[in-house]
Amino acid sequence: MAATQLTDLIIPSVFSEYVQLLSAERSAFRNSGVLIDSEFISGLMDGGAQVFNVPHFRDLAQTESNVSSDNPAASATPLNITTGQEIAQRHNRNQVWSSMDLNEALAGADPMQAIASLVANYWVKQEQRMIISALRGVVADNIANDAGDLVRNVALGIAGTPTAANLFSAEAFIDAQQTMGDAQGDLGVVAMHSVVFARAKKNNLLDFIPDSQGVVDIPFFLGLRVVVDDGLPAIVNAGNIEYSTYLFGVGAVARGERPPLTPTEVDRAPLTGNGGGQEFLINRQEWVHHPRGFAWLAASQAGRSPTNAELILAANWDRRYPERKQIKFAELRTNG
Repeated sequence: MAATQLTDLIIPSVFSEYVQLLSAERSAFRNSGVLIDSEFISGLMDGGAQVFNVPHFRDLAQTESNVSSDNPAASATPLNITTGQEIAQRHNRNQVWSSMDLNEALAGADPMQAIASLVANYWVKQEQRMIISALRGVVADNIANDAGDLVRNVALGIAGTPTAANLFSAEAFIDAQQTMGDAQGDLGVVAMHSVVFARAKKNNLLDFIPDSQGVVDIPFFLGLRVVVDDGLPAIVNAGNIEYSTYLFGVGAVARGERPPLTPTEVDRAPLTGNGGGQEFLINRQEWVHHPRGFAWLAASQAGRSPTNAELILAANWDRRYPERKQIKFAELRTNG
């Protein structure tokens, strides 16, 4: 009996659509509203450039309003409406799997769907790691250049044993919200590490609300939808782990997507395995993940598009929104 081959199972155009649909269904950041698909940014990608200018209007200055009069000689002085410019970056990513990696899926009743499910799960996690890396870079730039006004840090920061004051709490969370001032009502989602989530559960700080189908209970904390992701920063500092909890407004990160020239391919290397041969599945993605209010400077970028390690560098980012309240994002750092 002939062995099942990837070339017999995978129709590239259908497979690519499967992966795209499954990825959208399973992305917690997209489903919660943190990551919003932007047709404007996707349209910019059609031009083929690696970086894109994203214009915005600056908020109007709160100059005191004029007092109206009946004096025809008194003329009002028009105020300026000014604009700013953000810069977004295209990400060109791909991954290659051998048939050996996919053997279990090949044995299923619907191998193409099973493989697409594996690939979609991979890209969902990869995309969230890329976004988290970008946010780490944005925060690093904020601390270096904008007085750290996006961050509330209650972590110990020195050697020793953290106390209750260094751990996640409602009080620390509210302080992080307060970095937004009277715009904190714009925050609607909180992403936390499972260690922080466990502490919130132990302290009975969570509400669980059924989804629209009544099937899944969605966690909420002080009215914000909770996303749990162990890809969030958990960094050792002075012998203790500092956990980052991210607070988002809806659409804090804009997303663009366009299919690469060849999204999916199946290739064969006949000489591998001493002539037994081996097949490979190649899947490619092109995205833009743009934190609203920032510009990608590419000050330290070696390749065509940045790696995750380059995304976290402060030198690669610059804040373009002048007011902190315009940035729909905050970070809380705790020791758990």
